[in-house]
Amino acid sequence: MDHAQHVLELFEQSIETKQAAGPALAEPIARAAARMVDSLLQGGKILACGNGGSAADAQHLASELVNRFERDRPGLPAIALTTDSSALTSIANDDAFRNVFARQIKALGQAGDVLIAITTSGRSANLEAAVSAAHERDMCVIALTGRDGGPLAQRLRDQHDVEVRVPAQSTARIQEVHILVIHCLCDLVDRHLLGD
Repeated sequence: MDHAQHVLELFEQSIETKQAAGPALAEPIARAAARMVDSLLQGGKILACGNGGSAADAQHLASELVNRFERDRPGLPAIALTTDSSALTSIANDDAFRNVFARQIKALGQAGDVLIAITTSGRSANLEAAVSAAHERDMCVIALTGRDGGPLAQRLRDQHDVEVRVPAQSTARIQEVHILVIHCLCDLVDRHLLGD
């Protein structure tokens, strides 16, 4: 098979994954956006975290909120907990890597804030600790997951938190849907705040 044909197959896989995910994720995405809007309207903020590609997604989300998505509007308070290298490395060195997000949440998070935890597997100890820290601060958690949700999904509170679980096994396909989910969240937040 030539490389161009393989690229077309990857596009098809991505399209198929998104088409399968849409019906399953539309309602949880709408609920997650409503939680974000409720927090923002009450003076809360959005904290986001993840590892690797999901760390980049957390930064992408925060930048869309702080700056703008597709329409001009005042900036919205959002922080990617993945960007402060001094905090990350000092916590990992002096405490433990599993606490790199939890300690920041305990320092920066307030009741009514929202934590967006992004993970393809749900099996990262530092994200599990982040969810626990957010619950200690009486924050809502929105988890962007994949596969079976992993142990992180088991930490979510049914009535308070929202899981947006991509029905796929491939890390790449899950991450591609996570980017679409982030764009949907930003679009819905803007629609709530600015109207259609």
